[in-house]
Parts: sequence; structure tokens; C-alpha cells
Amino acid sequence: MGILRVDHPDIMEFIHCKEEGGITNFNISVAITEEFMKAYEAGREYDLIDPKTGEVRGKLDAIKVFDDIAQGAWRTGDPGLIFIDRINTGTPNPVPGLGPIESTNPCGEQPLYPYDSCNLGSIFLNNFVIKDKGKNVVDWERLRSVSALSARFLDDVIEMNPYPMKEIRQTSLAIRRIGLGVGGWADMLCLLGIPYDSNEAIELAEKVMKTIYEASLTASQELAVERGTFPLFGKSIYKKDIPRRNATVTTIAPTGSISIIAGASSGIEPLFAVAFQHIVKDASLDRTLSFVNPIFESVAKERGVWSEDLKEKVAENGVVRSIEELPEDLRMAFGTAHEIHHNWHIKHQAAFQKYTENAVSKTINMKSSAGEDEIKNAYLLAWETGCNGVTVFRDGCKSAQVLNVGIKEKKEEVIEEKSPEVQAIERPFVVSG
Repeated sequence: MGILRVDHPDIMEFIHCKEEGGITNFNISVAITEEFMKAYEAGREYDLIDPKTGEVRGKLDAIKVFDDIAQGAWRTGDPGLIFIDRINTGTPNPVPGLGPIESTNPCGEQPLYPYDSCNLGSIFLNNFVIKDKGKNVVDWERLRSVSALSARFLDDVIEMNPYPMKEIRQTSLAIRRIGLGVGGWADMLCLLGIPYDSNEAIELAEKVMKTIYEASLTASQELAVERGTFPLFGKSIYKKDIPRRNATVTTIAPTGSISIIAGASSGIEPLFAVAFQHIVKDASLDRTLSFVNPIFESVAKERGVWSEDLKEKVAENGVVRSIEELPEDLRMAFGTAHEIHHNWHIKHQAAFQKYTENAVSKTINMKSSAGEDEIKNAYLLAWETGCNGVTVFRDGCKSAQVLNVGIKEKKEEVIEEKSPEVQAIERPFVVSG
């Protein structure tokens, strides 16, 4: 991800760099410091620091900068925020001598050292709901077992992966960072009949992630006995704790593409819609895929309320909470991203972050009518609840967006790109030096 510290002398230009286009398909965030947040809360100025010399190069009004960040996000969806000091003083920075961490991967869930690597895996939670005495419940025993096995698998990936650069190989082997996360969270809630915007969902989120974290950490500790700790364990924040094989064990990725392959909801997001389109159009690809949520169809049939008329209504609107003839508990269980207040989005992110050693990728969806003050309030809530970063997306703030609600109206969204003429060379299987 493109990240610039909030105390960099060029920060104002960076905040607004997307407003005139030209930086498409590239996420940017502002690295927010503790000092900046103190200045914002006090309503005062803060120092701009030359990153090369450490000298003060000027001052800015913290409130004005925060307002401009919210304004940029309102217009374009960027920038997001990364709470960089929180990351550097926490578990995402397990070997401080390698840091400080200055940036993350493109979606923000993995803070990285120079020449660090992402080694991530996701457990799709929709596969862990079983019937017990006629009621859907979580299969906790299987979730623990799969979490432990997945941690071992990710550790094996570190050994087997062909690295593109020797520096990346050295760092990856030195800290053995892995990140086990989840997908299919909204699907699990739907199967359990729990509304996303409920305290019951938040409590379950913490319990699910705690289960995954404890099982994967135990597996890492067992691997340390079997194969040894990560080489820099003695210089890590865990040097006085139980030895472990991996510097980190949990990360929550967005699972945007693999969730489609898995036929599940993405990451910890709520359902985007009960019916939606996935549109990709550029110089080389023109693809539109339409979906009606199969879990809703299955549950509606099980409840005896499915009909062609209902199918048409869902297809028309993409949502079901407004279909009053449906039972209320069914309507509430299938709430969608824009029907759910953004505060609940942030509460979910914070709940999963409690047991995530790296960070959580989550989009805070907002209606097109949301104002800049709502974006600022969302940023502040993310800060107050312990999130490591936050990204908001106001519906319609971009002329072309990947997901659109409903399948009745076909939207033609074209991303114009100039493709330079390139000659592709055959890629060898082994790309490491």
C-alpha cells in the first residue's frame, strides 16, 4: 500500500493525490501517529518532520488535516488510516530491531518489515456450522482442529516457497511470520440466524477469533518443540514467553477473490447484497457475474417462504429487509452492508482485532448520503476501539466500482486504461536468485 506519515512535509499533497485521477487500482493510507491524535484532540498544531534529517520543517493544524483526510475519503474512498505507532508498539512488530514498520501490504492487513512477505491463509467459517438437535450451531471442535492444522500448513509454506529475492527469503525464514484469518463470516451468521448488527454477533466474533488464535498459537508452540523457534526469537517481544515457531500467527485478509472461488462471503464483511453483480472491465477483460445468495434461497425454502415472486423482489432490490411479508428474524439475519450502520462494521473489526496479531482488512461501507462528519466519526471510533487501521467507502464515490447491488439493472462501468506495448517473456518455474 502507498503510505505516507501524517508528519511528512508533503502530506497535504498526498491526501489529495487521488482526486484528479491517475492513481487507479492502488490503495493509499495516511500513517497516523500518537502525537497527531493528541494534537487533534487538543485542537492544536503538530510538527512536520523531514524523514531524512529528522528536522522540523513546518507545522499544520491537526483538525484541518483530519478534515482533509475525511474529505478525500468522501470523494474517492482514499486515503484510509493506518495507526502506525499502535502497530509498532504491538504484536505486528514482533522483532523491533528489524523495524520500525512503515507500511503494509496492499489491503492493510499485513504490516511488513523491509523485504518481509505475506504468508496468509483463511478459514471459511460457513463450513463450520452443523445441525445439533435440529438447530444450527458452531462446530467448535472442528474449528480448533482445522486452525491448528492450517497453522502447520502455513509454516510449511515458508519452507517450500520459491522466493523471488534472497533478501525476502532471509527475512521470511528469520521471523516465520504467518497470518491465519477467516472468510465466510457473514455466511456463518446467516446460517445461525444472527443479525450482523447485534451484540450477539460481536460476542461470537470474539469467541471465533479467540478459538482460531489459541489453536494456531498452540500449534506454533508445538512446532517450536519439534523444529525449533524462529531464528530471531531471542530478539523478539516473546523472548521471555513460551517458545514459538512463528513471530505472528493471525491476520484477517479481505479474501475478495478466493471467497468467490469458495462460494462464500468475503472476510469479515457483511453481505454486500442478497443479489449482486461483480463487474470487471478494462482494456483486456469484460466480465459481469450475477449472484443470488444461495444461503438465503436455502433458508427461505426451509422456512417455506420461497417463491418466484420473492425471487423477483430480491433480484429487483438486492436486499430483503424491506420485504415486509418475510418473517422479521429472517429479514434481520440477511442484512446487507448499506443497511447496517457503519458503527457495527467498526465494532466487528475491533472484535476480530482483539485476537489478531497482525491487522484486519475491513471496508467500512457507507451510504452515498453519508457526510464527511460521519467519516470522521468512523475514523475516531476505529481509533478508540483498538483497530490498527480503517478504510471507508461511500457508495458511488467512484464512477466504477467492483460490486453493485441487484441483478435487474445492468450497469456499464468501463475503466479506461492505456496499455503500453510489452513483450512478455516466458516465466521460469524457479524465480529466486
